[in-house]
Amino acid sequence: MKAFLILEDGTVFTGQSIGAPREVISEIVFNTSMTGYLEVLTDPSYAGQAVVMTYPLIGNYGICYEDMESDRPWLDAFIVRELSRIPSNFRSEDTIQNFLLKYDIPGIAGIDTRALTKILREKGTMNGCITTDEHYQIDDILPKLKPYTTGKVVEKVTCKEKYVLEGDGPKVALLDLGAKRNIARSLNERGCEVTVYPALTSAEEILAANPDGIMLSNGPGDPKECTSVIEEIRKLYASDIPIFAICLGHQLMALANGADTHKMKYGHRGGNHPVRDLSDGRVYISSQNHGYVVDTDNLDPSVAVPAFENVNDGTNEGLSYTGKNIFTVQYHPEACPGPRDSAYLFDRFMKMMEESK
Repeated sequence: MKAFLILEDGTVFTGQSIGAPREVISEIVFNTSMTGYLEVLTDPSYAGQAVVMTYPLIGNYGICYEDMESDRPWLDAFIVRELSRIPSNFRSEDTIQNFLLKYDIPGIAGIDTRALTKILREKGTMNGCITTDEHYQIDDILPKLKPYTTGKVVEKVTCKEKYVLEGDGPKVALLDLGAKRNIARSLNERGCEVTVYPALTSAEEILAANPDGIMLSNGPGDPKECTSVIEEIRKLYASDIPIFAICLGHQLMALANGADTHKMKYGHRGGNHPVRDLSDGRVYISSQNHGYVVDTDNLDPSVAVPAFENVNDGTNEGLSYTGKNIFTVQYHPEACPGPRDSAYLFDRFMKMMEESK
């Protein structure tokens, strides 16, 4: 079945329908990872977005359900150059086509993803529509594209009630803003007892549990939409409990302390982004997935100072909070997918909790 991808600038790509044959309007973003497509599909940070995979062949090792980073895929649509119909992998339990159908995710294959990525890089992230209607009227579709926003997606992807991963070590409160499973797993593997809280949990409830540390997770959407969460994070900041924040959590902590964020032209999404530790100049290759960034031009050094920067474009990749046991990073030390160069940050958090006792 034919499918069409229509961008808000009027560009049309024609390909084949994959997954559910339904129409969808979404924000089109691209990911440069060569592997890890299942982790991308199930990363809650992609809620409200359609993902273009720049690697040309996707699906060749099938679907391994234990590699899922959440209970289901959260993206709106999947866009690939070529979809492997016959996977070859001893761990494979399914094909991508069946997986997309199972979760009612539409997509398009057989288009020039290099050309599409070039458009998004040159013109910036834009909205688009995927449809299987061969009689579509572009004049009817284009006016619907520009108004689309991801909205308050954090409330959509967060867990519905708190749960606990048992452990004998420090007690960590993880605020689930759209957390990937490997964040809680990385803490639990280090012995932590991890209590995962829904995003709208009050600071009072979290602090009443007397945790040894607080973790703020990754998540989707515009950080400025999370007004009530920012208020609660401001209260968590006022405590003396060590805090480690990743991605959206990093942005919300900055907003809670008077900093600002802005939307990037096309964001950072992939497993090959170099970041520099400003304390020693060492460079790490990181996994990233963000379309917003913290502004550091007017950052008050009495509140926080930059700790990491992106080597490619110089944007902020982390903050260290002055006089507090708080550090935050924009990238993903939990990886999944991507390099594990920065997994040591979980060990740094463990040391912070130990020293603060």
